[in-house]
Amino acid sequence: MRIQLITVGTMGSVAPYTGLGHRLAAEGHEVEIVTHAKYAEAVTCCGLRLRPLAADPFEALVGAHGRLRDTAPARGAVHRLQELRSLRQAVEPATLGLVDGILDAVDPKADLLLLSTLAAPIGGPLAEYHRIPSMGVFLQPEVPTREFSPCAMAWRPPGPANLLRGRAANVLVDGLYGPARRRLFARLGLPHHGGGRLRRERERSRWPIWHGYSPSVVPRPADWRPGLHVAGYWWPHECPDWQPPELVTDFLAAGPPPVLIGFGSMTPGDPVRLGEIAARALRQAGLRGIVQSGWAGLSVIDDDVITVGALPHGWLMPRTAAVVHHAGAGTTAAALRAGVPAVPVPVMTDQPWWAARLVRLGVSPEVLPCAGLTAGRLAGALTRATGQAGFARRAGALAARLAQEDGAGALARAIDGLGG
Repeated sequence: MRIQLITVGTMGSVAPYTGLGHRLAAEGHEVEIVTHAKYAEAVTCCGLRLRPLAADPFEALVGAHGRLRDTAPARGAVHRLQELRSLRQAVEPATLGLVDGILDAVDPKADLLLLSTLAAPIGGPLAEYHRIPSMGVFLQPEVPTREFSPCAMAWRPPGPANLLRGRAANVLVDGLYGPARRRLFARLGLPHHGGGRLRRERERSRWPIWHGYSPSVVPRPADWRPGLHVAGYWWPHECPDWQPPELVTDFLAAGPPPVLIGFGSMTPGDPVRLGEIAARALRQAGLRGIVQSGWAGLSVIDDDVITVGALPHGWLMPRTAAVVHHAGAGTTAAALRAGVPAVPVPVMTDQPWWAARLVRLGVSPEVLPCAGLTAGRLAGALTRATGQAGFARRAGALAARLAQEDGAGALARAIDGLGG
């Protein structure tokens, strides 16, 4: 079967699909990943084909959030309105930039399109236009349920209000994609369909959506319709020829397991200030540290701390005592797989939701919002995470359950059923 997997966003929105694509290719399918050109190495080292999207408009979205945070530190209602307006202004060109790229990338002769959350509003109508079967392959839940709040909002316990919150979140997302939908339907020569109508049609047809996270982390809601599946995690494929740098292996061998601190594709404020907070927190907690520079450009020069670039989480995290991270869906998954405690420092979008989930799972002592991060608060959380044995014990037990799951295999079997 000829499969195109379309995903857009940051590295966390691409890496899980390298593992999924690799598994589908191993099952005999011809797989092509459509994503931003800068992720070519991550895709092609899996033996998969890449059809590149030249632009990466989501860098502008992350940057807009960072600029707003830096210029308007107050967190009241006025700031929240400013934040929403600023993000909307950044999202519009981001989604418009995707329309032409995805239109040109989709192969009308494909047998199946697999669409990530951010690609689905554009890829779904396009698949229907070309009469190509399609499925959602989402890393976060986005269908409303009573059992939890939408991941764009703070985590809420079960209750009927969560359905209203979920519908409101979907209305907001559909509105953000409005200009992109108009461009898409204009290029296809079709009458424009609103986001609400498209979503209702998707639900009536029971469009299949597979979620690439574990039911041990977020159980499948009992009130979801048929066709909504929780498959288990799709672990990123790691290049078999990769070798760790000597700086890191020597550092790991020189003492007890360190704490990993990294914020991935986020830009959480002044990197100098953030580096100083990290260094002081590690000193106060009496811990060694590895700091990943990431998009934030972090750099720490201190005793018992090294700064590194991108390293495979599947290799590095199991060798640490705890992980301080932004609680993106992919990084959250990697830390859970490693079986080590987490200290989440969320920055934006779904990160506060995943961070709260880590606390509820008992693998994290508390959430430390990035806006109020201090060395003292970080040191206190690290002391609890590494000093109280319950966090490591629960993290290890959860990692053992995840190791028994086969999320990529679940989707592969479903696709094989389509071919039969």
